[in-house]
Amino acid sequence: MKTEFSTEGAPPPSGPYSQGIEANGFYFTAGQTPHDPVTDACVGETIQEQTEQTFRNLSAVLAARGLDLSHVVKATVHLKHPERDFDGFNDVYQRLVPAPYPVRTTVGSVLGDFLVEIDVVAVLADSPG
Repeated sequence: MKTEFSTEGAPPPSGPYSQGIEANGFYFTAGQTPHDPVTDACVGETIQEQTEQTFRNLSAVLAARGLDLSHVVKATVHLKHPERDFDGFNDVYQRLVPAPYPVRTTVGSVLGDFLVEIDVVAVLADSPG
C-alpha cells in the first residue's frame, strides 16, 4: 500500500508523478529542483543559492508527511557541472543535513535551466528501527 503526499510549499509535479509517496515504512520524494513553488522561476545563479532553494523544496515535501531532514537515510544528487560545483554543493549540504549523514550518490546529469536536483528517501518517524 502506498499513500501520496503533496504540498504547495514545493513546485507542483511537471508530469505524472507525486511529490512524495509513503510505502512500507519509508517516504520517497520526487526530485526537487531550485524552482520557486509559486512562480516556477529558478531561484539563484550559484550552486550554493540553488542548493539552498532545492533543500527548501525538499523540506516542504518532507514536512507534508511530518518529517524533516533528520529522517533522511538516502539522498541522490544530480549536478549539472559536478567537476565545478561539487565543493560548493557539498558545503551547503553539510550545513543543512544533520549528522549522521544519509548515504548519498552524487552524479553528473543533463539538467534544464538549473544546476542541481535532489531526491531523498526518509524513514518514517513512527516506524520501528
